[in-house]
Amino acid sequence: MRTLLNIIWLVLSGFWLAIGYAVAGIICCVLIVTIPFGIASFRIAAFTLWPFGHRVVRRADAGAGSALGNVIWVVVAGWWLALGHLTTGIALCITIIGIPFGIANFKLIPVSLLPLGREIVDTGDRGSFEVA
Repeated sequence: MRTLLNIIWLVLSGFWLAIGYAVAGIICCVLIVTIPFGIASFRIAAFTLWPFGHRVVRRADAGAGSALGNVIWVVVAGWWLALGHLTTGIALCITIIGIPFGIANFKLIPVSLLPLGREIVDTGDRGSFEVA
């Protein structure tokens, strides 16, 4: 079931959203100071391509550096990516088949706004993902 959900997700929105994260990651890696943001962006891009069966959890060792980095991230790129998730989620919720995928897009908004200090883990579940 997870594979089917991921394939549908990839076709409907995952590919385009992952491209957005990859572009943000490339821009951040070109600017030497923002390489940690680029790495986080690439990590979230991979999660956006294939989200079902994974979840995002807070890292216990994340501290003030992650919090400060998240503030900078929101200003630089986070709100653009969150707007992409919001727009895609609303568009997917127009159809009955797209409603679960629209809700999944809404669940990704917190990750797009605050990616630092989080990690992606396998849920072992067949067809869901969570953002904790």
